[in-house]
Amino acid sequence: MRAFTYERAKDPVAAARAVAKRPGARFIAGGTNLLDLMKIEVETPTHLVDVQDLDFTKIETTPQGGLRIGALVTNTDLAADERVRRNYGVLSRAILAGASGQLRNKATTAGNLLQRTRCPYFYDINMACNKRQPGSGCAAIGGYSRQLGVIGVSESCIATFPGDMAVALRVLDAIVETIDAHGRTRSIPIAGFHRLWEDNPAQDTMLKPGELITAVTLPPPLGGKHFYEKVRDRASYAFALVSVAAVIQPDGTGRVAFGGVAPRPWRIEAAEALLPQGAAAVTARAFEGATPTRDNGFKLPLATRALAYVIAQARI
Repeated sequence: MRAFTYERAKDPVAAARAVAKRPGARFIAGGTNLLDLMKIEVETPTHLVDVQDLDFTKIETTPQGGLRIGALVTNTDLAADERVRRNYGVLSRAILAGASGQLRNKATTAGNLLQRTRCPYFYDINMACNKRQPGSGCAAIGGYSRQLGVIGVSESCIATFPGDMAVALRVLDAIVETIDAHGRTRSIPIAGFHRLWEDNPAQDTMLKPGELITAVTLPPPLGGKHFYEKVRDRASYAFALVSVAAVIQPDGTGRVAFGGVAPRPWRIEAAEALLPQGAAAVTARAFEGATPTRDNGFKLPLATRALAYVIAQARI
C-alpha cells in the first residue's frame, strides 16, 4: 500500500470539493473493496476523504410511497429493514446473497454500487488491463475468461460488474442521488448509472470527478413475487457466474435483470415482455448479439435455466 493523506468530512459539499480539487483523491466509507485494492496497489489514491460522519444513514418513506435509502446505510441494515423485506424482497434477497455477514456490516449502499470488477487480470498489476492502466491492453481477451462478460463488452475490456444489489435495483428502477462540489444535485436512473466499457473501461460509472452519492431512491412497490437466484461456484461468499433478479406478477408478466454477464446489470425490457412465453424466449432476446469466449459460453444456457427455475417458483 502506498502512502496517502487523510481527512474526515463533516459536510457533503465540502467532501465533494475535497475530492474534486485533488487529483488522485477518493471517498472512503466502509472500505470493503477500496482497502483491498489499495493493499495490492491496484488502487493508489493520494488522499482519502472519509465520509462516514455524514448524515446518510437513514431509510425514509418518500411522499410518493417509495423509499429513500441513505448512501451510508449498511448492507446489513438495508436487507433487514422491514419495509424492504415486505415490499422490495428482491433487494433484500440480493444483498443477503452477497459477501459475508462481517462484510455486510461495513459495506454501504453507495459503496456497493461503486465496487470494482473482480476480473483476475484487473487484480494482477503485472497483467495488461485497460481498466487499471488505460491503453495497456486486455490480458483477459485470449486469456482465461470463465468469470467474465458475454454481452455488452468491448474490444478493450470483457470484465463484468460483480455486485448483487445493483441487479435488484435495476429491476426496481431505482434512482441514484448525488451532490457535487458546487452543491448541485443530480438524479441518475440506475439504468444508466453503470457504463458499458466501449473504449474507456477505466470509467465504471457516469459519476463526474468529486460527485458524491447521497442516497438511492426506490419507487412505490411493484407487488408480485420477488426472486433473486444466484448461481456460483460455491454455496457462499462467491461472486455470481449468473444471477437473476425478478419480480413476477400473478398473470406471468414481470421484470427481469441478469448479473454476472455484463459490465452492468443486464435488463432488456423487450426481453422481459416475453416472460409469458418462457425462459428461452426471454434469454434469446436478452442475450441477442452476445459474444461469449471459449471459456464462458456456458453462461448463456445457465441464464436460461436459472430464469426457468425462477418462473417455476413463481407458479407455486
